[in-house]
Amino acid sequence: MASNLWFCVSLPGVKTVTLPRYFIRLSYLGTSYNGWQRQPQTHTATVQQIIEDTLSVFLPFSVTITGCGRTDTGVHARDYMAHWDTPIILDTEEIMYKANKMLPADIAIQDIFQVKEQTHARFDALSRSYEYKLHIRKDPFAHQSYYYTYDQPDTDILHQAAKLLLRYNDFYTFCKEHTDVKTTLCHISSCQWTESDGQYIFRITADRFLRGMIRLIVGMCLDVARKKLSLAEVEDALNRKVRLDKNWSVPAEGLTLCDIRYDEDAVRWAESPSVP
Repeated sequence: MASNLWFCVSLPGVKTVTLPRYFIRLSYLGTSYNGWQRQPQTHTATVQQIIEDTLSVFLPFSVTITGCGRTDTGVHARDYMAHWDTPIILDTEEIMYKANKMLPADIAIQDIFQVKEQTHARFDALSRSYEYKLHIRKDPFAHQSYYYTYDQPDTDILHQAAKLLLRYNDFYTFCKEHTDVKTTLCHISSCQWTESDGQYIFRITADRFLRGMIRLIVGMCLDVARKKLSLAEVEDALNRKVRLDKNWSVPAEGLTLCDIRYDEDAVRWAESPSVP
């Protein structure tokens, strides 16, 4: 692999070379992990920690990666993006091969590619899409969906509850308490429910999401369908920017980050320098 790597060095009187930046596209089943972000506790596993530790085993330097956002404990990702800066130009195919052989079965690196040095996995994301899946019949093979044990929800009411959200851009109502955020503004570009053969899927796309926001929204939709909550009550809470009296955060296992979008120019492959 040495022939495919070169180190960036800083010499006296010479301008420091900017470290190459790479994006990593990956997917993971979050069931066994305490979310994405590395935690200070020594006896907890996170996706970021597992990937960093794996890469650091066979690369000649420690690895620190920056993710496109946090996912909570038990939440999955089908299309997650992260970036990292390296002192070397990578043989990406070899890195992927070695990493995937070492990573556990529930984490997979799908792609590694070089981008412009200033491109940021989190701050340059234009939109994020999540899906929440639930089923109404017990299914031992539905590992990434929530088994909904209540009556079959009315799809028309679910549609009405989802459509209501498109009229708003402040979602304090669906933000977890004790969350340190500077703003509760989010631009939701689409959200809808679909149903097929007993499986219900809620898909939502926005420029950003608040902590716990999607699971609270899904819980609201289901509570409206169960007549535990009225659309008028939801509308009133959104207008007054207060939390609902009945807040249901549905289980994490149904939630999957499924799509991250960037400006094409921001994530285009950088022109790799020639190896000396």
